[in-house]
Amino acid sequence: MKSILVIGLGRFGRHMAMKLIEEGNDVLAIEYNTEIADKIADSLPNIQIGDATDEHFISTLGVNNFDICVVAIGDNFQSALETTVLLKDYGAKFILARASRDVHRKLLLRNGADHVVYAEREVAERLAVKFGAKNIFDYIELTHDIAIYEIAVPPSWYGKSIIEKAIRSKYHISILAIKKEGRIYPLPSPEHIFTSDETLMVMGSPENIREVTR
Repeated sequence: MKSILVIGLGRFGRHMAMKLIEEGNDVLAIEYNTEIADKIADSLPNIQIGDATDEHFISTLGVNNFDICVVAIGDNFQSALETTVLLKDYGAKFILARASRDVHRKLLLRNGADHVVYAEREVAERLAVKFGAKNIFDYIELTHDIAIYEIAVPPSWYGKSIIEKAIRSKYHISILAIKKEGRIYPLPSPEHIFTSDETLMVMGSPENIREVTR
């Protein structure tokens, strides 16, 4: 269990806070707008009303005691930036901030954020890969160079084993799991025989994945 401070309860902050609680974490939510806080009070039991750009208010929260501080203010970049700076000044261990533009992401990183989520762009890029790429059914970016993909089994692999096709050395990808009939079977053995009714969860670079799925 982690202790997490979530500042801003718009759609992004609200959903994140609720999911964090569902995962068993201890969450303190901060919201400036009392009407918003009242509407979701039943879902988020620990809400405090306050202005996160107010240094005195931030000083009362003990931000250095939280494992993660989330700045989920999406509609006012100036407030998000000021809040991030104050959190860092008061000893926040790790700051996760939300941005809606590339320039905002850069400024947040330069002023105290440890990680910045560009939610709209990340979702758009994931959907573009998922629905625009051939034989790719899902996609999770790990870094700019490496991602996890769910792909169709290439027809030339049917009836062949992982070791027989020399997947890692020839294609420079790693097979993390096999998905079949809605079930996931992690870390398949080198002797696994590929079939047409399964998909593969693989990790690799976009270039290598495109080479496999083209």
